[in-house]
Amino acid sequence: MVSFLKVFFTVLLIWMSYQVIKTCLSDNLFNEWGTLGSIPWMRATLWDFYANASFIFIWICYKERNVGLDVLWFVLLFTLGSIATCIYVLIQLFRLKPEEGLKEFFSKKNGQ
Repeated sequence: MVSFLKVFFTVLLIWMSYQVIKTCLSDNLFNEWGTLGSIPWMRATLWDFYANASFIFIWICYKERNVGLDVLWFVLLFTLGSIATCIYVLIQLFRLKPEEGLKEFFSKKNGQ
């Protein structure tokens, strides 16, 4: 399962990076914000995103022992979204020892 997740999150990271870069090159979010901000579903999607990012941030705070890393990941999560999430998950997956699985992935604190 860990190997599958490594491949899955790598593909997801590449896909999300491609989508964000492609969109940045064709549109400017700040120019579009007046229109986008007036769409109720856009506002709901942003609230949904920040709720999910908050949950992931709480998990990161549990796993990390360094407040500086917590702050860094907070900034990355809330600015890069899924890209930062994929990077953090991949780091955690590649830190696992061969005999460790999902239990350790979710519960093992870094530095232990």
